[in-house]
Amino acid sequence: MLDILIKDILPIFVIMALGYMAGKRGVFSSSNAQIFNKLVLTYALPAALFVSIVKADRSMLFDDGKLLVISLVVLVGLFLFSYFSTYKIFKHSKSEAAVSALITGSPTIGFLGFAVLGPIYGNTASTGLVIAIVSIVVNAISIPIGMALLNAGKNDGSKDAGGGKRSNPVLDALKAPVCWAPILAVILVLLGIKFPPILEPNFELIAKANSGVAVFAAGLTLSGMKFQLDKEVLYNTCFKLLLMPAVLLVIGLIFKMEPMKLQMMVLAGALPPAFSGIIIGSRYQQYVRTGTSTLAFSIFMFVLTAPLWIWITRMVA
Repeated sequence: MLDILIKDILPIFVIMALGYMAGKRGVFSSSNAQIFNKLVLTYALPAALFVSIVKADRSMLFDDGKLLVISLVVLVGLFLFSYFSTYKIFKHSKSEAAVSALITGSPTIGFLGFAVLGPIYGNTASTGLVIAIVSIVVNAISIPIGMALLNAGKNDGSKDAGGGKRSNPVLDALKAPVCWAPILAVILVLLGIKFPPILEPNFELIAKANSGVAVFAAGLTLSGMKFQLDKEVLYNTCFKLLLMPAVLLVIGLIFKMEPMKLQMMVLAGALPPAFSGIIIGSRYQQYVRTGTSTLAFSIFMFVLTAPLWIWITRMVA
């Protein structure tokens, strides 16, 4: 666990700190953060999502029906619960609630999945299966839902420039590469169409910029505002690091999942918030301060909660 913290968690703090200092020293401005986020959201993140999903095999998706159904129902259910709780309890707009759900209701499985689960459970077929299924649920289902809710919130009560009907939020969401790229990848996997490995480097080169630029931009964004640690940040952190893995564990125990896969699924759900939510929020200037503060505090608290969930799941699974 110490090796994971040093190799995978510490670099997040370091890169975020670099972005924060760059903003404070005036090397980059908040407008530069918008450019970085646009680069990631339009090119790097869609490429990263596409490449990570097309590597999956169709048989993997149906190899464990319990894992697939529980991951789908729990993660999407908690995603929607996060949306409604932010909208109803904390009185945010629908657009802000959508970004909150993209952050609080989604684990950063693409960035930390193999980095955390691999050293603990081994880079086995079961590990790949858990990460693939959780990644597909988060990236191909939750992100399009979140984008549709975000667009619906932006269009709420407004008309287009010509005074006509409001645009369709679902169609608007599907126009974004961050939505259609993972969906296209899932379709290819379901159809059994193997993406040529020789073409993967064409996507991986830009995909490698995803996490580093996103974390740097988050630190840069945070430099332009005061870090806040209030009841909403605490709620978001507890929701992501405690409630989500707890629900996954209880449901998995009820339906008697295979112990090792249950442990991996719970730890996947206990990962910090997804960077994609921060990128989307910064790009559309929605829920930026609270979302970025939630990410920073959650990453810090993950150092404490990760060993806790590893111990709990090994005791009860």
